[in-house]
Amino acid sequence: MPSAAERTRTLVQSTSSAVLLVPGVEGARTDQLSPQARAFGADGEVFLLFPGNAPVVRAATHAQDDELSAVLEITDVAPVAVPHRIRARARVSGWLTCAPGLATEPGAMMLRLEVGEASVDDLWGASAVEAEDLARASADPLVAHETELLQHLHSAHFDQVQALAGLFGERGTAATAGGRRAVPLALDRFGLRVRFTGEQPVDARFDFPEPVRDITGLRRAMHTLFEAAAL
Repeated sequence: MPSAAERTRTLVQSTSSAVLLVPGVEGARTDQLSPQARAFGADGEVFLLFPGNAPVVRAATHAQDDELSAVLEITDVAPVAVPHRIRARARVSGWLTCAPGLATEPGAMMLRLEVGEASVDDLWGASAVEAEDLARASADPLVAHETELLQHLHSAHFDQVQALAGLFGERGTAATAGGRRAVPLALDRFGLRVRFTGEQPVDARFDFPEPVRDITGLRRAMHTLFEAAAL
């Protein structure tokens, strides 16, 4: 199971939607609060790229060092249509400053969020995350490919995903009763999570024999799962 710090870091480095909330900038449109890019620095800080004229950039420019608090809010939505589509929410709070020398795009400004604390509420549960743990954690190696992988599983391997219910015996039979569809919901290096739709959706977790490190390892792990289900 991934740690809360790893799950939070994965969300920050994913393509999930995010907004940066800064006191005094509440009236800005959501698109003005959404960073164009985000990444972790070597010391665990989060770097956020914004247009140079964005309201949050103006606020950071006029603030004194370490006096401007901010919260990065992330909302993660399943890339495949499924009931109850929001998979996770995360918050990373701290202090905002400008990092003008790091922006590589003309007319852009890089902001630096020094992390004070963080939290995550996702399919695994809700947890607080210490800044030190977040700095030491690594993002899941599949994060950059998860969206396309889930969409591929759903479109090209629907029957095989549906057949995974057989690994649960009678529980699996109940999960697919009444025409329920099996929808691949989440994927990480430890396994695949599937949601069986219906009036009361049921989630099932299929763990890999061992954590995967790349796409090649994922192909082997999925082949093993599908073979087991076929038997």
